[in-house]
Amino acid sequence: MRIAFLTAPEGVEQVELTEPWQAALDAGHEPVLVSTEPGEVQAFDHLDKADTFPVDETAGEASVDSFGGLVLPGGVANPDLLRTDRDAVAFVKGFFDNGLPVAAICHAPWTLIEADVVRGRELTSWPSLRTDIGNAGGTWVDEQVKICDHGTNLLVTSRKPDDLKAFCETFLDVFAKAEEKTAAAG
Repeated sequence: MRIAFLTAPEGVEQVELTEPWQAALDAGHEPVLVSTEPGEVQAFDHLDKADTFPVDETAGEASVDSFGGLVLPGGVANPDLLRTDRDAVAFVKGFFDNGLPVAAICHAPWTLIEADVVRGRELTSWPSLRTDIGNAGGTWVDEQVKICDHGTNLLVTSRKPDDLKAFCETFLDVFAKAEEKTAAAG
């Protein structure tokens, strides 16, 4: 399965990109780095610059139909920049419109809020997003990992880097089950 990893040109928390990316590779999936601009993305280790990663596709050109799922890594600046980009928000919304699974960690639900897809859902995040999620019609829970089946698609969320092991295991399981369901229906 091709899995889109959507990040802004800078500000993604490196470990929240690299650990899920490696987990996807290890599970036999094809991770694809999608950003709002071509070139490279600058990752961060909290507030310090870390590594750069090459962009495979841009949000404005990528087709949601070519992916089986979406992963939204966090970092404070990353989702804040993504939620101001029309193409990135439309790309995220497209996964929900198409019934595809989505996984988001830490501050990444800010982008989900901008895409207007949290209403009626239970999710978790970095604790400072609790009010934002509630104001957007979602219910915030303080859990290591939360799966929300809204009837149209599955959303996997986690709070922070300490939750990465559970986040990776859970989103890979959810994405595999969604892929099996699609194959059985098709």
